Amino acid sequence: MTLALHTPLPTLDEATPASHGQPRAHHRPHVRFTPVVDPEEVTPERIAGVMAGRFEFNGETHTLPEPLDWLANPSADVEWHILLHKGYYLVGLAQAWQRTGDDAYARRWAELVDGWMRCTPPGFIAADVTGRRVQNWLASLHLLVWQGRPGTAPPLDAALLRRVLASLSEQVDYLCNHLTPKRNHRTLELLAIFMAGVLLPDDDRAEHWRTLALAETTANVQADLLADGVHCELSTDYHHLALRNWLQVRTLAADNGVAVPAALDAGLQRALDFALQIHQPSGRMPSLSDGDARCYLPLLAQGAALYGRTDMLFVASGGTAGTPPAERVAHFMASGYHVLRSGWNAAPHFALAQHLVFDCGPLGEGNHGHFDALSVELAAFGQALLVDPGRGTYSEAPSPEDGRNWRVHFRHTAAHNTVCVDGLPQTAYAPRPEKAGSRHAHGSVRHRIAGPAPDTRLVEQATTVGAQPGLDLLHGRCVSQAYDAVHERCIVFIDRRWWIVSDWLRAPGEHAYALTWQLAPAAQGRVVCLPLDDTDTGHCLQSPGLLLAQPQRAGQTCGLEQGWVAERYGQRQAAPVLRSRATGRNVDFDTVLVPMPMPMPMLAPMPLATPTTAVGQGGVEALAPPPAVRLIPVHGDAGQTGSALHIQCGAGQGQADDLAVHGWFHARGAQAQHWCIADTGLRFSGRWLHWRQDAAGRLLQATSHAGARLDSAQGPYPLQLAGGHRSPAWT
Repeated sequence: MTLALHTPLPTLDEATPASHGQPRAHHRPHVRFTPVVDPEEVTPERIAGVMAGRFEFNGETHTLPEPLDWLANPSADVEWHILLHKGYYLVGLAQAWQRTGDDAYARRWAELVDGWMRCTPPGFIAADVTGRRVQNWLASLHLLVWQGRPGTAPPLDAALLRRVLASLSEQVDYLCNHLTPKRNHRTLELLAIFMAGVLLPDDDRAEHWRTLALAETTANVQADLLADGVHCELSTDYHHLALRNWLQVRTLAADNGVAVPAALDAGLQRALDFALQIHQPSGRMPSLSDGDARCYLPLLAQGAALYGRTDMLFVASGGTAGTPPAERVAHFMASGYHVLRSGWNAAPHFALAQHLVFDCGPLGEGNHGHFDALSVELAAFGQALLVDPGRGTYSEAPSPEDGRNWRVHFRHTAAHNTVCVDGLPQTAYAPRPEKAGSRHAHGSVRHRIAGPAPDTRLVEQATTVGAQPGLDLLHGRCVSQAYDAVHERCIVFIDRRWWIVSDWLRAPGEHAYALTWQLAPAAQGRVVCLPLDDTDTGHCLQSPGLLLAQPQRAGQTCGLEQGWVAERYGQRQAAPVLRSRATGRNVDFDTVLVPMPMPMPMLAPMPLATPTTAVGQGGVEALAPPPAVRLIPVHGDAGQTGSALHIQCGAGQGQADDLAVHGWFHARGAQAQHWCIADTGLRFSGRWLHWRQDAAGRLLQATSHAGARLDSAQGPYPLQLAGGHRSPAWT
């Protein structure tokens, strides 16, 4: 067959009846469509590579001989082969032709599509791959044929185009009969069917495709969103990928006069509410569980336009338009995601706000969950400071460099900002052979979840309302079936400026515990330990934008280790980890986190520990005054013992009380009618207490929960109360 260009398309229209499998092709001014293109997949460098036979996906490049053997995978990672078949680069080739008028791009498009049709069945690998390919074929045809270039005839041979349209019809019918039962793959398959129904109106199946896809998309939204609006897989990235597909259906329907059910709009707005809160002030979305760290703010802009939501416009625009959202603290109870934010600043200060996400929920459906219960991700002053490591890869092929299974590494508890017990993941995870029908080779061995997920839940949340200074508190609990130690974590946000994270683990027997703080790749080679006058104040490290301090505890060790972060699939970046270790039955960790605006005043650096070569100590920025954190004894009236934190924070953010002394006490499940806090003269009844003193030791302010009582040497002291909720199961 010839792949000649510029055959007049009216010939095709006249010669082809409007019958199933043989849709007519012509310009369609009444069809409104704007392709949604992933810019990372169509960069000029990638398209130049495709023109030369080089295909780059997931950071891995292969040169493929012509004609392409579409059924063979040159990579050990099936995800590489999947991206070859999805064909995002076809849209890039069409864009390049539309931009330049160079027919070489259209010829390359024709060669690749023709080669694929000659040897590949429509459902090859999986239905979701077919769905994404249909979308990319339709988007590229829109650019090449239906939109085209002004004054230029469409560059495809009429006979080829007839075969392409027939193949599309076949692939769409395949999708209709092989839809994935639920979750994110189903969303993109339904989008492909709906796109075909709108963009191929002359196919006699078009109305059926539109009706089916719209009804099933509405049902998909209702089935896959939890009660709090979060996608059931509990991956922040997959939530937004599903939302993007749903919004494309909704926008395409609106642009072409197709009415949609009210239930679809209601579900989309709930999903957008999560997107609004989970994005960091910089626009970055943390990659919790499987997925990449990306920006999906354009989805909020779509939501603002569709639903007239000025709060979505405010976030999408970085605070330059619209109105701030009403909620500074957001709880997504069904999914277990909790978001604390210092505030909603208007531009130009929007990106400077602090933002923490606490993962305190179930594992999620679809085998995309990571074993990261009670983990956090923290951003402030426009930077990601403590980060989730990402997914890295789906391939379990041993790394050629070190033989490591990176899929297992990135899912493991030890890679996340939480506590790992005995080096085990929180959920049993064991190698098993793949069953027939998997996109992975039948019989290949891959790790799968082999036991029940932990029981993870929020125990308490509290916030002071309308009071300055203020306090926010989140307290979560994780009970794993993999070991008998119970982990509880309490996060306290002080003055909307700095943080206390308290971890305690209780077990009938002895365990080895490791608390991980994964720093961002920007900290690589730029982490130092601040000089301290005595060992009673523990240790403090500084990385770009963050001071992290821990009190000295007997038997605990702390040091820098080499860690890894993958903000994009297959692209690992070195990033330092601070890891604190202790062995025992009952172990406590306390960490003070002070985000800092950059640059910071200079102090002389000192190594925290002998680092590996990869961590390094060069290129250190200026440093800020270190927080001094030490333990003070606390005694119950019946002989109970505990400890409180004495914190000289010096947050260095220009506040009047930067030299104030702060105290923090949590009973951590211990029961006492009264607690006496040494060196303070304070007598406390309750679960937890934050207090503030001046340099002379005078009590300035104290905050606790309803029902608590505090007495000082002068008598009862009025507590500022933080309202919220405590789970009845743990009252």
